[in-house]
Amino acid sequence: MSLESDFREQIRKQYATLTMSQKNIAKFVLDKPNLVALHPAKKIGEMTNTSETTVIRFCYALGYSGYSSLQMDIKKSLLTSNHQEGPVQKYHNSTINKMNKENFIEYTLKTQIDAIQQVLYELDKEIYQKAIEMIIHAEKVMVAGFMSANIPARWLSSILNTIKGNTYLYTGAMDDANYFFTEKETEWLVILISFSRHRKETLTFMKEAKLIGAKIIAITDGELSPIASEADLMIRVNAPKPEYVKGITTIFSVMEILINGVMMMDAENAQKRLKDFDKLSSRFYPFIED
Repeated sequence: MSLESDFREQIRKQYATLTMSQKNIAKFVLDKPNLVALHPAKKIGEMTNTSETTVIRFCYALGYSGYSSLQMDIKKSLLTSNHQEGPVQKYHNSTINKMNKENFIEYTLKTQIDAIQQVLYELDKEIYQKAIEMIIHAEKVMVAGFMSANIPARWLSSILNTIKGNTYLYTGAMDDANYFFTEKETEWLVILISFSRHRKETLTFMKEAKLIGAKIIAITDGELSPIASEADLMIRVNAPKPEYVKGITTIFSVMEILINGVMMMDAENAQKRLKDFDKLSSRFYPFIED
């Protein structure tokens, strides 16, 4: 399935331009695509407390020729993709067992296993492959994550710099901003990490990066994220909430896919850099002998 034709991708790109009523319809379409595939526009208008006319205008706003065109795209997507809840996630969501003093260890580990299984079930290889290619071919990479997002951003920038080089962590400091925004002739790739509650600095930084022609990969919580519509590519992470507490394992698993992809697809360069890194580390940071 083409990234350009998927209804979710169309919503991601156009969400910021929609009216409030159209945004309500967008949320409904993302949450309940099965109902949209089955019911006419008039019924969807009733379900979303809007109208048949608003639903049709919503379709036009996404670039479709009408409601039937959107329905057809949704039906195709439901047949070829795994954006619905997987069997593991369904079981986890329906379980009546809650965390208590007796089961918190098992409950915690099972929650993390379920979340990673859900990533696997929803996996869109085309998106990850494109992201990996963008990383490999970028002259320079800037990874940014504000507040709690700085933790995964710091890890990702450090590992990418080791295996690829020319990768920087944006901390928001003035010297970083001056360096970044004055290097306009460089082909920058910006990887932005943001989950609810989204920081305004993330969106501001993204818009400034776009002005100098940087490509943007957004690692975020879905098509309705405030940074999704401006990104060239979005990696959706369906992690337990709050993401920076219960979902951090899922976020790191997604980033590890990118790391392993770069190491596989740019193996010669990655292996050379790892050998050089080991030599340098042994000189400056010797290990304790066993």
